Amino acid sequence: MKMSSLRTAFVVTIALATASVPLCQAQQQAVPPVQAPAPSVAAPSAPAASGAIAIPAEGRLLNPAGVPRDMSPWSMFQSADVVVKAVMIGLAFASVVTWTILIAKMIELSLARRRLRAALGRIGEARSLAEAQFALGARDGVLPSLLAAAMREARLSAGISSDAGIKERAASSFAEIVRAEARRIRLGMGLLATIGATSPFVGLFGTVWGIMNSFIGISKSQTTNLAVVAPGIAEALLATALGLVAAIPAVIIYNHFARVTKGYLELVGRASGASARLLSRDLDRTHVGGAHSRAAE
Repeated sequence: MKMSSLRTAFVVTIALATASVPLCQAQQQAVPPVQAPAPSVAAPSAPAASGAIAIPAEGRLLNPAGVPRDMSPWSMFQSADVVVKAVMIGLAFASVVTWTILIAKMIELSLARRRLRAALGRIGEARSLAEAQFALGARDGVLPSLLAAAMREARLSAGISSDAGIKERAASSFAEIVRAEARRIRLGMGLLATIGATSPFVGLFGTVWGIMNSFIGISKSQTTNLAVVAPGIAEALLATALGLVAAIPAVIIYNHFARVTKGYLELVGRASGASARLLSRDLDRTHVGGAHSRAAE
């Protein structure tokens, strides 16, 4: 009984397997082969919305019209506000004045120091004011002025026996000449100090004004896109940059000329002392000559 049941089950299994083979083949023929997806082509991006700013591959900003905007300093200057332009022009003029003073003062101080050193060398062996003036000849400068002041005071004080009074009056004349020379040689340095002190604040004023205009433009356009905000802020910051460009060289040049002028005024002090010594020698000779003449009588 069991053997007949197993034989019946075996026959049924083989029959089912034989019937499933054509069914699988039919299903394979009915299903189409799967093909690899074709590479997708990126659809062209939609045009920017009205008022939007696009950034091209080369990194330049586009204005609302879609034209690339040049962000060079000259272009930013041209598109800046009238007040900011006036600030930039003033700072550029101040920078030109600074470099002009540098060139002029370098030439002036170099020539003045050379002439004064040469004049001091010529009168180094002079024994009197007359010899010193003869050694210098018809020259202009601070040392000839000091010698002329000493000679004038000696002539005006002829017949006065008080040497202390003559030297005091001559020293007063020497001090006036030295102060006048100091004012002359420092001419232009006050302008350098003014440019160095005020240029950063003038540039900051231009920056504040430009940023105010940028914020007003942002409120009118009703957008906070960085590409819209950045150009106006960059134009405003250019004023501060120009202020620093004008101020930093002015401060450096002023400090340099302060040191050079101090050295030159020390030479002027030496010239004043040399003139005072020559005057003192002349006064002593005058008293010695007078004493000898009285003794001879």
